[in-house]
Amino acid sequence: MINENELKHPEEFPVSNIFANTEYKIPIYQRSYAWTKEEIEQLLEDIKDSSGDYYIGSLIVDHVETNLYMVIDGQQRLTTLYLLLTYLGDPSISSNSLTFEARDKSNRTLKDLFEKKISSEDSLYSSEILNGYRVISDYFEAVDKEEREQFIANIKAKLSNIFIIRTLVPKEIDLNHYFEIMNTRGEQLEIHEVAKGRLIGVIEDSNDKEIAAYIWDACSQMDKYVQMCFDTESRENLFGKNWNTFSAEKFDDLREEIKIKELFSSKKFSLKNKLDHPEDNSETIFNEPEENERFESIITFPNFLLITNEALNISSEDALSKDDDASLDDKKFIDQLKKHWDSNDSALKFIFNLLKLRFLFDKYIIKREFVREYKEEGRWSLQHLEMYQDSGEQKKPMYKLTYNLTGDDSEKDKTNLLKILQSALRITYTSPKTMHWISKALCALNKNEEYDVTQLLEKYACDKVCEADYLNKNGFSVDRIVFTYLDYVLWRDNKSEFEGFQFQFRTSIEHFFPQNPETDSWKGLPDDPLNNFGNLALITVSANSKFSNLLPQAKVYNYKDIINQSPKLMRMAKLMDENGQQWTPKEAKQHGDSMRYILKKEIERHQ
Repeated sequence: MINENELKHPEEFPVSNIFANTEYKIPIYQRSYAWTKEEIEQLLEDIKDSSGDYYIGSLIVDHVETNLYMVIDGQQRLTTLYLLLTYLGDPSISSNSLTFEARDKSNRTLKDLFEKKISSEDSLYSSEILNGYRVISDYFEAVDKEEREQFIANIKAKLSNIFIIRTLVPKEIDLNHYFEIMNTRGEQLEIHEVAKGRLIGVIEDSNDKEIAAYIWDACSQMDKYVQMCFDTESRENLFGKNWNTFSAEKFDDLREEIKIKELFSSKKFSLKNKLDHPEDNSETIFNEPEENERFESIITFPNFLLITNEALNISSEDALSKDDDASLDDKKFIDQLKKHWDSNDSALKFIFNLLKLRFLFDKYIIKREFVREYKEEGRWSLQHLEMYQDSGEQKKPMYKLTYNLTGDDSEKDKTNLLKILQSALRITYTSPKTMHWISKALCALNKNEEYDVTQLLEKYACDKVCEADYLNKNGFSVDRIVFTYLDYVLWRDNKSEFEGFQFQFRTSIEHFFPQNPETDSWKGLPDDPLNNFGNLALITVSANSKFSNLLPQAKVYNYKDIINQSPKLMRMAKLMDENGQQWTPKEAKQHGDSMRYILKKEIERHQ
């Protein structure tokens, strides 16, 4: 049995020091270097744009002998960093810093690049490695000659603050088994596991460590309601006999509710156990396949950790209107979270808040649900979990509308309103680093679960519409939030007119009267009516392709399903019908003015 205390936690190494007095060998069973121009330049851009401590990924290694490591995972990034340091002439590397097992061409290429004696005979070298070096060289050579020296100096200076996470596999690990896991399950140690190790590392009491690890593992399973990730006894203790409440107020309360068993001993979160028994990290007591595949979270667990951190940082109403994308940037993951492992108390407080906010997230933030007729494509879902007993007295989960307390229609409408509003925000802000609306909702609910989240998110959206300069922008410069929030308001205030409307992922701005029609044209007319807001709508890319350059009448006649993607577009079709199937610059301006007036009144309502 391996001694848990002998295991090394993942270590941070700045790029400027990762090769210092160290040699790495890439085993023969690893694939050859394969990064393309796009991947290499993205890494270089990440380094160039970084500020402060910045994390660019992980490296898994096996310690072979003194200062020699076999690369298990991360060789593509490591090789690229070696090529970068070679180009920069960094003194931390040598000709033996990186070698490939039984690949003479690759080794000759690296050695000759380091010694700057590449011959003209490319057949002697690895074309992939040579191409990677040329991409790096071209990247710097593209900078103006007068500015290049300073540009290179700036990149060199940043390398001491660019970190890679290196983890040693324990000696007892069967590396063949490890590769089987990597290849078939796609699993690897990720940066959020580094955060887990740091948090648990500062917790002083061994029982608290085990409770914290158990909670962390439960919260990490984002595609299930968190209640279902606990054993039966802990589930009822934490969430009540009906599994639908959370009354704990601090970590001390969790000690009373979670009775750690041997199954959840400290070995569970060791690296050795993760690799030897990967199923232990995802096992839950309730494990019916249909339930495990029913829901899909709109964010990943690392994103949720950053959102939890941001929600805890928001301290006033004034902060609700201010977004800082850096706070949700996974490249700054460790830097954002490190304050939570300052001490035992801060770590325990974060673990408690992680569980509480995860419970609130599952109850008040939308998911995708795959069930019955929506099993393939899914639908937006806003539900809370409750326990019921089947005919055999077995306790099982059931899902009810979030605000379904008495079952009346007003509660159904309240849930549907929040669901549609959140789906509008979800399809607008698709990058995890821009999903601040989730943080703001969780912050408010954390302070008071009775908070009117719909009003909060409507005001948030209105602020974003104002920031987008909605009164003055036209054409492709109109921000997506202007379209999506307008569609939400139209639906909200005219539900019978737009019955059954659901938001789809739409990114394409459609010109109702086309930009390049086969006949007739608006081009050259005063005020550019083609790009007037009244002639535009937001639809899916595939729908835009189908519409092509058809005239408005043909679009409406042939593609009713596409017209129904947007209440604004439905209003445009209705206006055209009311005007004898005519869609002219006059109708476009009339529609644009009326839509902006609706937004203006909505914004005034939330001021």
